[in-house]
Amino acid sequence: MPNRINELFARKGRELLNVYFTAGFPGLHDTVPVLRALEAAGADLVEIGMPYSDPVADGPTIQQSNDQALRNGMTLKLLFEQLAGIRQTVKLPILLMGYLNPVVQYGVKNFVAKCREIGIDGVILPDLPVQEYLDEYHALFESNGLLNIFLITPQTGDARIRQIDAVSSGFVYMVSSASVTGSSAATGSSQEEYYKRIAGMHLQNPTLIGFGISDHASFTKACRHANGAIIGSAFIKALGQSTNLEADIATFIHGIRGTVTA
Repeated sequence: MPNRINELFARKGRELLNVYFTAGFPGLHDTVPVLRALEAAGADLVEIGMPYSDPVADGPTIQQSNDQALRNGMTLKLLFEQLAGIRQTVKLPILLMGYLNPVVQYGVKNFVAKCREIGIDGVILPDLPVQEYLDEYHALFESNGLLNIFLITPQTGDARIRQIDAVSSGFVYMVSSASVTGSSAATGSSQEEYYKRIAGMHLQNPTLIGFGISDHASFTKACRHANGAIIGSAFIKALGQSTNLEADIATFIHGIRGTVTA
């Protein structure tokens, strides 16, 4: 079954920009406007965060956006309602990023069916163990064309990375350091060694680097070592300060790419 993520990597391959934002932030009904503005500005793929009360892998900026979205009234059910019909206007690959607990509460089969109905291409669930995914969810996800993206860190051993690569499709999410989202120094000397180690493994899947990517310089540097990069906290900060979502999102994306807005 064709998947927009795989098609994107096959078509473009390099310097891909993946942008994360939290559903229902800054305003409850900003999810679709932000998504459309990101596509118009030139993002290649988008992760929509499913707000959760205990986002353990996320730093203060994304935690605060989760808190604000929940206070605004965002739920997984409402997110699916907001995204209904989105494929009539938005063509870029869409992933849902979050934690397993809300998905289980919603019902995994119902969740996957709704993703297929809407046109969601993949999910990122950092707290879903590889073996649990293989034992309980792999067949369900695969039969519905939904990719599950796994994360690796500098501490992940080669054997584990090989296992993740073998069961992955789409891309492997390279966490730049053993910290939370929004951390700095994604391109320090220790990270450089990590990036070179992964490149030397010649994985079958493309890679995107996330955590600590915040500007044109860090994006460009990450792209030297991977197929692209993921930006979250810096974009959330920009959204929180925005007075005109469409214009400010365009300015942010063009700043990351080092281009000039029209």
